[in-house]
Order: sequence, then C-alpha cells, then structure tokens
Amino acid sequence: MAHDPKFTNQQFKVVGTRVNRPDGVDKVTGRAKYGADASAPGQLVGLFLRSPHAHARIKKIDTSKAEKLKGVKAVITAADLPDLTGNRGNLDILENCMARDRALYDGHAVAAVAAVDKATAKQALKLIKVTYELLPHVTDVDEAMHPEAPVVQPHIFTVGVDPKPTKPSNIAKVSEFGHGDVEAGFREADVIIEKSYKTEQTHQGYIEPHACLANVNPDGTADLWVTTQGHYTFRTVCSTLLGLDMAKLKVTSSEIGGGFGGKTHVWIEPIALALSRKAGRPVKCVMSREEVFKASGPTCSTSMDIKIGAKKDGTITAATAALRYQDGAFSASWGMMGAMTAFACYDLKNCKSVGYDVLCNRPKVAAYRAPSAPMAAFGVESTMDLVAEAIGMAPIDLRLKNAAKEGTRASYGPTYGPIGIIPTLEAAKAHPHMKAKLGKNQGRGMACGFWFNFGGQTCTDINIGTDGTVSLALGTVDVGGARASMSLIAAEELGIPYDQVKATVADTATLGHNDTTEGSRGTFSSGMATIFAARDAIEELKARAAKMWDIPVEAVVWEEGHAKAIGDEHSNLPPLSLKEIAARSPRTGGPIAGHNEVVADGAGVSFASHICDVEVDPETGSTRVLRYTVIQDAGKAIHPDYVEGQFQGGAAQGIGWALNEEYIYGEDGRLQNAGFLDYRIPVCSDLPFIDTQILEIPNPNHPYGIRGVGETSIVPPLAAIGNAVSNAAGVRMVHTPMSPPRILAALEAQDELEAAE
Repeated sequence: MAHDPKFTNQQFKVVGTRVNRPDGVDKVTGRAKYGADASAPGQLVGLFLRSPHAHARIKKIDTSKAEKLKGVKAVITAADLPDLTGNRGNLDILENCMARDRALYDGHAVAAVAAVDKATAKQALKLIKVTYELLPHVTDVDEAMHPEAPVVQPHIFTVGVDPKPTKPSNIAKVSEFGHGDVEAGFREADVIIEKSYKTEQTHQGYIEPHACLANVNPDGTADLWVTTQGHYTFRTVCSTLLGLDMAKLKVTSSEIGGGFGGKTHVWIEPIALALSRKAGRPVKCVMSREEVFKASGPTCSTSMDIKIGAKKDGTITAATAALRYQDGAFSASWGMMGAMTAFACYDLKNCKSVGYDVLCNRPKVAAYRAPSAPMAAFGVESTMDLVAEAIGMAPIDLRLKNAAKEGTRASYGPTYGPIGIIPTLEAAKAHPHMKAKLGKNQGRGMACGFWFNFGGQTCTDINIGTDGTVSLALGTVDVGGARASMSLIAAEELGIPYDQVKATVADTATLGHNDTTEGSRGTFSSGMATIFAARDAIEELKARAAKMWDIPVEAVVWEEGHAKAIGDEHSNLPPLSLKEIAARSPRTGGPIAGHNEVVADGAGVSFASHICDVEVDPETGSTRVLRYTVIQDAGKAIHPDYVEGQFQGGAAQGIGWALNEEYIYGEDGRLQNAGFLDYRIPVCSDLPFIDTQILEIPNPNHPYGIRGVGETSIVPPLAAIGNAVSNAAGVRMVHTPMSPPRILAALEAQDELEAAE
C-alpha cells in the first residue's frame, strides 16, 4: 500500500499530551530488566584480559595453565577468531573486540575466559602469560599527524587526497566541504578573526555498563540478551564476525541504562558468543567501569583552526575550518561529520571546511549524541563571538544576520527546506534570560547548534485484540521515550485512548529489520512506520465494518475511532467503534492487524540556540553555572516531557564536557582516570535548573511534522559555556574542558602579556 508521508497540518488530540510513561513504575521499583539482569541455567562468567600497554606486538600468548584450572570452561584468543568478514571494516570490528598481532591501546582485549564463577575467571586471567614487544605510541591528535609519528595502522593510506599517498599514515581520511571563493571573500572582509581550539576526549558516561548474556546451542542456533541501541545491527555484526546464520541468532534488547551513541557498536558481545560456542554453555559478560572507560568508545579529541571574515555591518564574507579529529586506533568518519556540521547554521557565500580523521593509540571512537558537531561548534561559535566583539555587534545579532533559512545552500551541500534556526535565535533574543542582570565575575554566553537527523530502515506491527486493545511491536530500542511516543501516535491514528495501546520492543526473531536507534531517528522513523501500520489496520477495520453492514467498503470512512457509513442510503447505520469491530473479528475474517516497513527518508534537520550564565572565581578558577536555557525546534513534540528531557540531558552532558570531563593519558600512553572518581561527570549540585522552550517548525516530509531532537541539544553547550566563561573571566578560553587549572593558566598568561605591553 502506497503512503504519502507529507505533513498535512492536522490537529492532534492525544499527540502532544504529557501522558504517563509505560516504563516508569518498573524502573523506579527495580523490576525493569537491564543488561546484567538476565540469567540462564548453567551460565558461566566471562572476563577479559586486557593490554597494559598503549602499543605492543603480541609475540606469544600461553593459555595452557588457565585452561587446566578447575572450573574454566573456555579460553579465547584471536587464534579462535578467524577472519570470516570479507571486508576491512568488519575485520577492524573483530580486531577491536580482540587484538590480533598487536595491542593498539591501553585496555585492548587480548584474551577472554569463561569459568563457573567470577573468582575462578579472575584467577584464570592471572594464569595467562602474554609476551609483549613494546612499540612506539602516539595519543595526541596533532602529534599523530607528524610524518615521523608512529604509524598505528600500516594498511592505512590517506583517502581523499590527490595524488594517492605511497606511504601509510595516521591521517586516515581528508574530507572537504564548502562552496564559493573563500580567498575572494576574505579580501572583502573588514575584520578577520583566526583562532585555534582544542577539545579533549570525553565518554558518554552512561550509568549502565556494557553487559550481555550469550548462548550458542549445539544446533547452531543462538540467543543474545544485551544492552544495546540496535539489536538488529548487533545480530548482523555478530553473525558476520562469527560465521553464524543470521536467522539463527536471536537478539533481545534489555532496558538500556543510557547509551548516547556509545551502545551502537559491539565490544564484548561477539566474544561472549564465541566463549559460549566453545564452552557449550551460556556465558554472561559485564564490563567493569574501568573497562567501559578503557575499552568502549568515547568521543574524539580534536584540534581546530577557525577563520571568519566579516564586513562592519556584520555580513560574513568568508569562513574556513581545519578540523582534526582523533578516531582512536581504527579509521572512521568523525572528521568528515565535523566538517559537514561546522558552518551548517549559517547562510554563507564563501566557506570551506576540511576534516581530518586521525588515528591514535586510543580506544575506537564511538558516537556521542551528535557526533563531531559539538567540537566544531565550539570552534566556530567561539570565533563568532570574537567577530561580533571586533565589529561592535551583539553576538546574537551577528548570528541572526547570517543565519540559514529556507532556500539557503547548506555549507555541506544541500539546500534547506523549512528550518528553525532563525526562530530559535529570535526566541533567545526575546527570552527573559537574555535580559537578566549579571553580577561580579559573571558572564553570559550563547551559541547555536545543528544536527542532520536520520531515517533509515524501520518495521512496525500493530495487532488489535478482540477486546479492542492494541499491541504495538517496535524494532527501535527505547532510549528516550519510544514506547510512549509510538503509543501516542497509534492512539492518535486509531482514535482510541492512549492507555489502550501497549508498545513493546520486539526481538530480532519477531519483527523485520530495524536500524539502530541513533541519528535522532527513533521517533521520526518509527513514528512514520507506526502511522502507516495504523492506517493499514484502519483499512482492515473499514473492510470488517463493511462486511458487518453488508455494504461496499468504499462507503465506509474512519473517524474518531469509529467506522462510519456514508451516503443517504446508509444513514440508518450507527457508527461501529474499534472495540465493536474487534469483538466480531473471529467471525468476520480473523485477527485484525496492521504492518509497515519503510526506509524513512526525508529526515528534518534540527537547530537549537542555547543561553548560559556562569560565575568564575578568579582566585581558584572554579566555575559555577548559574542559569541555562535551551531553545530548540522539535518539528512536533509527540511527548513534550520526553522532548524537554532530551533538551536538558544534552545540555547537562555538554556542561560536563565543557567544564570537567576529559581523558587524561600519561607519557606511557595509559589512561590515568578510568573511573567516575577521577573522571568527573556533573551531579545535581553542579547543575542549575535547565529551562527549555520547544519550538515546532514542522518537517514537511513527515506526516506529523516530526524532527529528531535527541542530539542537537549537545551541540551548543561547549561554545555557549565557553563564551560565558570567557566573558566572565575576561580572557578567551580555547581549550575544553575549561577546568580551574586551565582558567588560571589563561588568566596568568593574560597578566604576563599585559605586563609585557
């Protein structure tokens, strides 16, 4: 059945209301089952042996003593994991899960054991003897780009440069975006500001560590229970790496205690399956917090050069960005995405951004909400404030003058449709926060942010019970309100109360493929599939009503949860409710269901503007966030509580990233702060109340106007806080996190400069 996905400007009855969340009671009472809550008869404990070196050749692994230890049922090394992948990308995934000839970072797994209990497994790890040959390492992104730097991956030759290099390099990829003539644009400028910036590596900080329960049966079938953002993707990857038939591997997603992009990749799951296959028993693996920090995917550290030229009236004439992103030990496209997002908020005639993906002896990088965009925004939005200062213009007015709008050619290529950057800026300018008075040592900053959003493959089922209640099966993991939002959408379409819909996240054996819950695609794509599945069910409900009335189906319409007969000749027929039709379904053709599978194209881009007030103590360099406001375009807020929660969550994580959080590596290339004691995420006492304002500029390519909201909110905070701290301290901060030692160092450097003058 063909569907027109376009927004139709309809009025909603249940969509947009703040209904109770279906998972709330289970989560606050402890009944909800997370990754580590699964168990199986005869299960074993899986533990990993990890490299203590940043870079080392594995000359020999002797597992003989561990294998002989009573209670040990399986030991795995790379020798047990032949390359069945057929391509370099999948081999990289396999190598990250278990080191092959070299350990590439501190914490890289080199062996794993499965034993009857944790104590035995720990003892077995101590009995494994690994002979290493230490190799030179590099952990800094700028140092890794030097021609003499140790090469992390000898098979990497830089992609995106001409001529093709003849020597391997840590620069995996160079990506360039933009249009116009930047040199001519800079010649037109009255003011040119050029500045360099750095951001340090951070972790998503999800509270639940990676955990799974794997069971491979003698007949080749297998089950995997796992905390993940994408159980279908995990099925595809694990079956590919281990040579399993995809249909024989059933993956069930648990509740998820946070992901934010970090649970889109496999880390321990293929090894848990391999251990189970070798042991012939279920194997449960749960990462320690140290392992989460050392061996799961943090975001990139970066080094950036930003240059912006403008006329005295505020018109930006040219802008360039050179963005160096540290990918960890395996190549990716984080630099490319940074280059795509850098200038996406603005309508620029001349712009160029170049992204460099650089390898280092650090863990494989994973997404962190809007991956790569917060760092690029830190550089660009900080420089925007410097341009505004140089021409004597208010920072928000400079942004309004140059903001992108419908018809703007985006810096990364396409032409924008209806977008919300100007409305968010106008709302920010009018917001009481922008006009509030500041005290001594206090400063205000603001910044804009952008994210693409994504659609992808989605499949949804609706089944109507004979009592009129509705079962909704989703394939997108509920990381931020999918079950409540999809239940609202199904109820809206069917014309029934919200509490008559029960949504569940199906396992991979129950429903067709669904892409990972990432890219802010959950509500956009599953919402589209749910709408069409409900409309599919409505067609069947109309057919059943026509049969009950013995009239042509063309004479039946669906309005407000009822089948209604149209035409004067049918005026005597009273409407039939969904419940009445469902009750008769066994006698009118059997179960009533709706189904839809879709590649949800047309995702709407998303913009936000943030305002932040801070107070900086010049004696200690400590910073206190006083007030924070998020204004963002949601397209249509299906469940406003969840939308506001996404806005606030992104801002809170951005505050931590801006002020406290960073991976600290020693000269030996080892991570020094792999735990929440030394890697400090914000707690409630560090945060103000985060005010939110939802704007709704409908995405014309979605039936309900939905845009993704989960990622854009983390893009502006680094820059908004950076601008606020710079205004409060009286010195431009160019390096995150803006911790007390960095603020004091910047103040001291400024004092020395002023004294020298």
